[in-house]
Amino acid sequence: MTEAPFTALPSIASLRGGAILAISSPDLSLKTALAQEAATRWFQRRLSLRSPLDPPLPERPGRPDKPELVPPKLVEKRSLHTVKGRIAILHAIAHIELNAVDLALDIVARYATEPVPNSFFDGWMQVAFEEAKHFRMVRQRLNDLGADYGDMPAHDGLWQAAHATRNDLTARLAVVPLILEARGLDVTPSLQAKMRETGDEETAAVLDVIYNDEKGHVAIGAKWFRFLCARERKDPAAAFKELVRANFRGALKPPFNDLARAEAGLTPSFYRSLTATSNA
Repeated sequence: MTEAPFTALPSIASLRGGAILAISSPDLSLKTALAQEAATRWFQRRLSLRSPLDPPLPERPGRPDKPELVPPKLVEKRSLHTVKGRIAILHAIAHIELNAVDLALDIVARYATEPVPNSFFDGWMQVAFEEAKHFRMVRQRLNDLGADYGDMPAHDGLWQAAHATRNDLTARLAVVPLILEARGLDVTPSLQAKMRETGDEETAAVLDVIYNDEKGHVAIGAKWFRFLCARERKDPAAAFKELVRANFRGALKPPFNDLARAEAGLTPSFYRSLTATSNA
């Protein structure tokens, strides 16, 4: 049901080169393997950051023919109390995790010439490695339930939101980890509880892994957002609000998981005034 395994990884010339190869691959097994291999070699300091041999960064990530991409309002919602409903939510999560792989790799490849410490790239390759792990886990769970990624339509909102910030690293950090990933911290605990209510302990266990890793991903985003703001002598909370209003459509939606967000370095002063009910 999943793709046939590839025979060998292509040659990786540098961290940026490996990230671009992974982003470009429409074979999702190869994409996740390349992401993890580039991360592993980078952590072992066996790769340079950049190389003249690096391929160009694509406008869009490589994708298989399925799923069909449709507007968000056309993605069907189903009850979690049916197997079809659980497959639908797992498919949506798989799509989010796949986008997250490409977004972490895109931050590395797109900003490889930024004047930032190597630990910046350590953090985002850790994210890429874990998002690849998440995608595989969710896809395996879909397979266990007799389905696969691509069986249902999905929407392209995540990539579009990130692509809009492609020329501004601070804006990218504000939108991707501090809005989109932080949203996962808000909604996952109730989803875990609902899965356990239905007796689907296997899916709940997958969500446990994702939830704990995502706290770290938001923390990496918050760390580097604060680093860039400090370098520019900007107040992080004020800069966040300004960037969100300029680069993100719509208000932020409560309820917020304030505790998990705070553990990740994202305090209410960042996001409370950006909700639909706020006048701030």
